[in-house]
Amino acid sequence: MKLFKIKYLLVLFFLFSVFIVKSINKNDSINENMFDTVINYNVNNNVQELIDSLNFTTESKTRSIYGIIIARKLKDIDWVRSTKYIDIAEDNALKTDNKLFIINIYKQIADIYYSKDFLDISLEYYVKAYKSFNEGVGSELYHNLENDIAIIAAKLNQKDKALEFFKRVYNFQTLNNDSLGIAKVYNNIGLLLINTNVDSSIYYFNKGLYLSDRLSNKILNTHIYTNLARCYSIKNDVIKTDLFNKKALESLSNTDNKTKSWVFLSISTDLLKRDLLDSSIYYAKKSLQLLDLDKYSFAYKDVTRILYKCYLKKGNFEKSSKYFIIYDNIRDSLNIEKKAVNAERIKLEQEYLIKDRIRTAEENNRQSKYLILGFSLLLILLLLMIILIKFKSKLIESKLKNDLIESKKEKLNIELESKNKVLIAKAMKEIHRTELTQAILEDLKEIKVKAVKRETQTALSIIQKRIENDANSNVWEEFEISFEQVHETFYNNLGKMHPSLTSKDKRLCALLVLNLTSKEISQITGQDFKSVENSRTRLRKKLDLTNTKADLTSYLDELK
Repeated sequence: MKLFKIKYLLVLFFLFSVFIVKSINKNDSINENMFDTVINYNVNNNVQELIDSLNFTTESKTRSIYGIIIARKLKDIDWVRSTKYIDIAEDNALKTDNKLFIINIYKQIADIYYSKDFLDISLEYYVKAYKSFNEGVGSELYHNLENDIAIIAAKLNQKDKALEFFKRVYNFQTLNNDSLGIAKVYNNIGLLLINTNVDSSIYYFNKGLYLSDRLSNKILNTHIYTNLARCYSIKNDVIKTDLFNKKALESLSNTDNKTKSWVFLSISTDLLKRDLLDSSIYYAKKSLQLLDLDKYSFAYKDVTRILYKCYLKKGNFEKSSKYFIIYDNIRDSLNIEKKAVNAERIKLEQEYLIKDRIRTAEENNRQSKYLILGFSLLLILLLLMIILIKFKSKLIESKLKNDLIESKKEKLNIELESKNKVLIAKAMKEIHRTELTQAILEDLKEIKVKAVKRETQTALSIIQKRIENDANSNVWEEFEISFEQVHETFYNNLGKMHPSLTSKDKRLCALLVLNLTSKEISQITGQDFKSVENSRTRLRKKLDLTNTKADLTSYLDELK
């Protein structure tokens, strides 16, 4: 009974959704608000239900709208499938011959690509929508598209194009006395000029701030405060930078997590530039917490880049390596994702083309045998194209795998070098401690000889004996334990290849693997330079390298 009720409710929901979409399909003068109403009505529904609804209908507008809804729901969980439904939405929109509907679909597609940071593709669709207007130049949608084009052109560093469209938006906002819109245009122009003409950028930000203050728009104020802080950071004006960063922080309570994260990231970037590393790390971590659900984004990449640089400057190689690996993985993932999407789009286009050809052939099968023959030839050509595309995709995949392997090797080398530096530092520290202990013992001997009282001599003897006992701790044994933790297989391989080596020989091998020179080894071991050189010669003989041109250090590196 319950199952029957659920099915009954699902049928009612589907019929109601179709009724809304059908009612819009009857009206060719669809407006943007009505379009968004349909999209938002369905956006919270289950993906599979929406896919079933899409498959159930053959009407082009309905299929296009369902395609957009599904693409929006899938964009953050399955991007490749999302692009498939984007294509379905676009193909069906073009079949309607309704210009305003096609424009809205183009804008929806552009919004989806923009949310995934595919700025070039997003700009392409915004321009398509903009150019599709034959009339209605004064409409709000038309000028919204101008603003979208200007913002993305600015992010892609297409300054002339961005300024052209910002001016158009400014003229429209002025005509409509839209102070908030004008303030946003000033802010966007300031952002466009921030890296090339910082004084002009400050001028436009201040104009925007003047209007924003009058409107008491705290969200826009937060953005402009942060942008002004960035400008003064470029001009190395610390007082004004801190002033506007403080104002931005004070106005954060009315903003969303994305804006908060951006403000923290901007402050952290400035503090890193000023070598205020602890403060920079503090704000970078606050930004990172707000980006926790969006780990594969450009913002997350920028924050981890700041953290690894901060810890590198502090000399904390362990944490620096940790954040560098995260940063590098995100950077690789973003590049791979972009390449994968382009390859998948080509593949899907070919699949759709083949299906369309097959469908055309079935419809015209009764008309002529010559058409069937022509279709067969075209199909063969298409299959050859698919084979070539697949072959090319495999080559690209192979290259990507090789790049990933090289990247991992490079990371491992960095980690190994860092650990080797720690080993060397530890060895030098222990040798320094030993030398200091010996010097103290020598001083005690002299004081003991000069001491008159027997009690004093006895006390000095006790102190001397305690120091000698402590100095007898096996420094090299501790060093070799640390060395084996970094190079786990080295001593095993060395012992199998050359079982006759003494402990001193093995110790010299370990120091050579750390790329230490004879001078550095003599400082660590306390031997003179000539003795170390003789030890190296004897070691070459024991390793059967005397009559060869093989480099001793390179040979030992191969045993790691």
